[in-house]
Amino acid sequence: MAQHYTPHFHNQPGVAQIRIGAKEFMCIGALPPFDHPHVYLDMGAGSEAICPYCSTHYVYDAALRGGADPAECVYRISEDTAA
Repeated sequence: MAQHYTPHFHNQPGVAQIRIGAKEFMCIGALPPFDHPHVYLDMGAGSEAICPYCSTHYVYDAALRGGADPAECVYRISEDTAA
């Protein structure tokens, strides 16, 4: 069985827009412990999504291949358990 990971992104820096290399992803708002409920977003055929909790504007960019611009907006689950 193949494993599938849904990328997680946050907007700790408070930027107006985050370009991401995924159309299906989770928005967590800010970094824990100030995160909001982790929401699954799917852009479908579109190329933009706005988080209903924090209003972060996400724009799809295939060149980022799962990453983000700014790069620090990628959330790695292990960060939460590293403390």
